[in-house]
Formats: sequence, structure tokens, C-alpha cells
Amino acid sequence: MTENRVSTLRSENLMPRSSEWRRARGSLIRARWPIVAIGLLGLLVLVTIFGPAIAPKDPNRQTLIERLLPPLHTNEDGQLDYILGSDVMGRDVLSRIIYGARVSLMVGLAAVLIGGTLGTTLGVIAGYFGGVIDDVIMRIADIQLAFPFILLTIMVLVVLGPGVLNLVIVLGVGQWVTYARIARGQTISVRSKEYVEAARSIGATNLDIILRAIVPNIVSPLIVIASFNVASVILSEASLSYLGLGVPEDVATWGKILAESRDQLLAGKWWLAVFPGIAIMLTVLSLNILGDWLRDFLDPRLRGNGM
Repeated sequence: MTENRVSTLRSENLMPRSSEWRRARGSLIRARWPIVAIGLLGLLVLVTIFGPAIAPKDPNRQTLIERLLPPLHTNEDGQLDYILGSDVMGRDVLSRIIYGARVSLMVGLAAVLIGGTLGTTLGVIAGYFGGVIDDVIMRIADIQLAFPFILLTIMVLVVLGPGVLNLVIVLGVGQWVTYARIARGQTISVRSKEYVEAARSIGATNLDIILRAIVPNIVSPLIVIASFNVASVILSEASLSYLGLGVPEDVATWGKILAESRDQLLAGKWWLAVFPGIAIMLTVLSLNILGDWLRDFLDPRLRGNGM
């Protein structure tokens, strides 16, 4: 009887329901803007995957005789040559933005994956076991929070040197505290639920309870935080690349394109900063809109209001 009750509770709490997909579809149609955000992010993913085939030129090919050409420039044959213009080294701005999307999106997703996995794991452990384990993990989190994030990141990258892998690791590790605190609070709330007590009473192991009863029921707020954090990591990558601490010189990123344009803005070469800036703005805005919708959709208090 007890086993049947636990099985029923797990089915109700853990198994995805087709009604949830229908509710999500209806919520997206009513909200409208998240559909636009998903479309833009889908386009960004396609650009990331098929970047080499889409880019009209090699992003690192330098042609000094064609430097600082304006957007929609045509060659001697009347053909459109540089759609978004060229930079100070004669490189195609459009191609560099396309290739930069690959790096920015990869860094954002990888860093959030590292930070989310590490933070959620430590937060669940701290919230479930409590005691000394909880104190140690939370004090480590407090120590990290005592340092300004961007300053700590700069210090680490100065020691490790620029590079995509180093950047991903530093940005990922720097994000874990947020996930740990949320996961810990949610775990403390969920561990006293009836289905957790029922699973414990039939001899389920701690690992089984954590993986089957706790994590699936705390994942919703963590998904929302992750959607916002991808945007913040992309901005952090752009900031660090702007300071010359991001990726190597031969790798195009949106932040690096902006950094290379700073000396040309006063000379009226607006396209060098405007187009990568628009790419960053649209990506971050789309992620924030999607995160906003996820927050409302996954909030159980709004489910009775037609969300």
C-alpha cells in the first residue's frame, strides 16, 4: 500500500504531462513576445551552427586597401561586397559578427552549465544534509560573494591567461553561488514533503531521494535563473574581451569587435560599434524576455490565472 502511494506521488510530481505542453503553447501564444524571443534565439543557434557556410568572408582575412569601408559597399563590378562594412584591418564586419556569435553563445551556455551543475549539486547537498556540511558550503559561498565578481574574474584571467577554456571555467565557477543558494532553500522546503518522507520510510537511499524526489521539484526556479544568467555571462564575456582579457587575438567575439572600434567612433566609423552592439542587445533582450516568461509560467501561484 505504501509502495503504491509512493509510486502515485512520484508519478504526479515527476512525470511530464501533455497538459503542461498545451499550457505552455497557450501561454506563449498569449504572451507573444516570448515567441519573437525564441525565434531570434533560434536564428542565433542556426547562425552558430552554420556560421562558416553563412559568413561571406574569412573573419580574419585582412585587406588593408579595403579598410573602413561603409555598410552596403559595392565593388567595381557593382556587386555588394561588404554588407556591414569593414573594420580598421579591412576585415568583413558581418563575417566577424557571425563567427563571434559562435563564441559568445558557446561561452554563455557552457559557463551556465558549469555554474548551474556545480551550484545545484552543492546547494542540494547543503540543504538536504544540513549541519556542518551546510555551514562549510555556505561559508565558502559567502567568501566568494565578498569579492567583486568582475575584479575576481580579471585577477584569475591575468594569472591563467586569455583563452576560451579559461574564460568558460572562470565565468562558470563565478556563477555557482546563485544556484547553490536557491537550490539549498528549495531543498530545505521540499525535504519535509510527504512523498519524501514516504520514500524515506520504505528504505530509499539518500541519493535516490535526491535524484527522484527533490531535484525534479526544485528545477523550475533554477531554469529561470539559468536563462537570465546566459545573458549576463554573454555581457561578461563581451566586457572581458573589451578589456583584452577574453579570448585570443585570432578569435572573433562581439566584445572584441567593440573593443577594436573604440578608436574609430570619434572618426565617424559608427558601424564598427553599432552592429555588434545590436547583436549583443538583441541576444540579451531575447534571453531576458524568455526568462521573464519562464518565471511566470513556472510559478505555481499563477497557474490558476491562465498562465
